[in-house]
Amino acid sequence: MLPDPPAPVRPRIGRGVARRLDRLAFRAHAFHRWAHHPLCREYETEVFRLGRRLRLCRGCTLAALGGLAGLLCGLALPALPSRDLLLLAILGTLTTLPALGRRRLPKLLTRALPMGLLPFLVVQAARAGGLGPWLCATCAGVVAGAAFLAYRRRGPDRTPCTTCPEFTAAGTCRGFREIRTRERAFARLASRWLHPRDPPR
Repeated sequence: MLPDPPAPVRPRIGRGVARRLDRLAFRAHAFHRWAHHPLCREYETEVFRLGRRLRLCRGCTLAALGGLAGLLCGLALPALPSRDLLLLAILGTLTTLPALGRRRLPKLLTRALPMGLLPFLVVQAARAGGLGPWLCATCAGVVAGAAFLAYRRRGPDRTPCTTCPEFTAAGTCRGFREIRTRERAFARLASRWLHPRDPPR
């Protein structure tokens, strides 16, 4: 019986080179890290363009801005009665219902508004105290969590890809061409760092 071949010896990477590779990988993909969509014309309405290269997902950006606005409004406004908080909780529930179906509504309505109402209700409940305000905030949180899980199960809308002429074509489509170019440049530079040529004697 022949002995097993020896396991290949993997070269150790120095900490300095590893840190440089991490920084290089971060910079190479920073421009699309938060885009969450292809970077082509068909998805222009799904992405914010900041400057020449930086791209941000429109839905995530509006959700973050809505959450920040709701938090600040909850701290700035006086404590509301339980009846008003209940109406706001119902409004937040209605704005999250589109996540359970296939109908697409403006992200300002389905992202910014519900994500603004949730921290607003939590802050208002903490300031007002009592069972009623906390029940409203808890129900809004449960509905928002269920809507988020439903959205994750449904996945993003890729309808523009199915109508794109490059959908069935070979090669990289326009939506990922910039990303692939950055990835190839990163691979070339990382290879030179990992396998430097011997200095001439």
